[in-house]
Amino acid sequence: MRACRAFVAGILLWAGVAPAAAAEAPPGAASCSGCHAAKAGVDTPVARLAGQDPAAIVAAMQAYRSGQRPATVMDRIAKGFSDDEIKAIAAWYGTQR
Repeated sequence: MRACRAFVAGILLWAGVAPAAAAEAPPGAASCSGCHAAKAGVDTPVARLAGQDPAAIVAAMQAYRSGQRPATVMDRIAKGFSDDEIKAIAAWYGTQR
């Protein structure tokens, strides 16, 4: 358990988010729940973000933004976020379960 907390704290520090602020969603994170299910039992073709690896979320968002990853709407959505905003959102979703 201690190693898990240390890992999460490291991710948050990497993302520039203070661990105490992790419980509160960063600006922009709430908009993701329009397509990405917040609860584990929801059946949807859109991936659930909660508990995902923050680095994978950042990489996906950057790939959408650059056009390297095909998308229907995510390419346009990703262009609306700065790198710091993407990192903060990814770190927050990584701590959610």
